[in-house]
Amino acid sequence: MPLLILQPTRIEAAGNKPKLIDEVVGCVNTQTKDVSVAHMRSPGGWQEPGQRPQFDEITYVLKGMVRVEHESGAMDVHAGQAVITEKGEWIRYSTPLSEGAEYIAVCLPAFTPMTVHRDE
Repeated sequence: MPLLILQPTRIEAAGNKPKLIDEVVGCVNTQTKDVSVAHMRSPGGWQEPGQRPQFDEITYVLKGMVRVEHESGAMDVHAGQAVITEKGEWIRYSTPLSEGAEYIAVCLPAFTPMTVHRDE
């Protein structure tokens, strides 16, 4: 039977500035462990610690630009573009432009604080 999701759950974000994470599907909102889908809104100048997650992540940028640093350099992902990062690789997300960014993050399996493995 289909499951109607009435609303997302607001999740606390890591990083140097407040960022809004609304989990639509995942371990918190729907008790789903295979995938998580979250609507993210981060301010200009936001940056989170680097991480080496145990999940693949697809980031689809709706507005603004998300910078994705990786062990070989960095890439800027603009509105209308997406990036796929693979589990086990080191990455760090930020939104350095003043306008910040709005994007959708899909994690396979679902994001958990225990499997993101953020830098100290």
